[in-house]
Amino acid sequence: MSNIFPAKLKAGDGVRVIAPSRSLALPFIDAEAREEAEQKFRTLGLNLSISRHANELDEFDSSSIQSRVEDLHDAFSDPTVRLIIPSIGGFNSNQLLRYLDYDLIRNNPKILCGYSDITALTNAIFAKAGLVTYVGPHFFAFGNKKGFEYTLEHFKKCVMSDEPFDITLSQEWSDDRWAGNQQNRTFLPNDGFWILNGGTATGTIIGGNQCTLNLLHGTDFMPDITDSVLFLEEDAEASPGMVDRDLQSIIHQPQFEHVRAIVFGRFQRKTAMTRELLTKIVKSKRELDHMPIIANIDFGHTAPMITIPIGGEVALAADSDNLKITITKH
Repeated sequence: MSNIFPAKLKAGDGVRVIAPSRSLALPFIDAEAREEAEQKFRTLGLNLSISRHANELDEFDSSSIQSRVEDLHDAFSDPTVRLIIPSIGGFNSNQLLRYLDYDLIRNNPKILCGYSDITALTNAIFAKAGLVTYVGPHFFAFGNKKGFEYTLEHFKKCVMSDEPFDITLSQEWSDDRWAGNQQNRTFLPNDGFWILNGGTATGTIIGGNQCTLNLLHGTDFMPDITDSVLFLEEDAEASPGMVDRDLQSIIHQPQFEHVRAIVFGRFQRKTAMTRELLTKIVKSKRELDHMPIIANIDFGHTAPMITIPIGGEVALAADSDNLKITITKH
């Protein structure tokens, strides 16, 4: 089955906000954040709509499986919708995987973009339907008022253009809880890419949030990682020991010997991960000795962030001083 690349997004297209994990009605997605996000889509010339059940809220900060599946199917069925964007991440989007109509999804290809818990959806849909999906900002992320320019630039390069593009360094980054105070923000200087193992590689991009990807192990929702470049990131709840354990789980997967490189997203400060600790983790695993390992990319739970295609293609070349990562097909 050939990979299916959805049509690129353009002015006049429809955008549907869904809530396949946590609800759009969470208290911290307040009126200010929603208006900021909506304004960004209006500025892009896009027509925003909210799914029927997106504001339902249960004791798990989510809604029923039936509601979430119905909204996802409605979004894929609507011919006016070109981008499907989850409200936010969460913990339970993997509940939906057995209930999705993958034929419907395959026959109505759209851009699906989100990160964190949405990793379960993006990778499962690629595995089952062959549709290239995207790890990038969700709707709530568009409500971020400061430091969003880099995020928007890379989002547009990935889902609004066909041209290959290089992943560049942001000048500064933040992992503060900006929803509580949009004005009092802390941004830190970017200390650059961490090249842990040099080398060159090309391959198909698979990945997202590492512990969420691991939920798919041993199921038919896990993409084939043969000839892949794994993009992996973790959130603030992960310690270095958990990162090590989850990485080891991926190494134990069938076909891991055919993985061509690993790219790690930037770790949040609460993880206490350092370059030295990550280097020690990587060097303890002989299976990684032969492949390029890059880290501290603007990808994951810090802001700003890139957008990358699950099922797309990447080329990278790294030596001790220089790194070039090009998204060649997206």
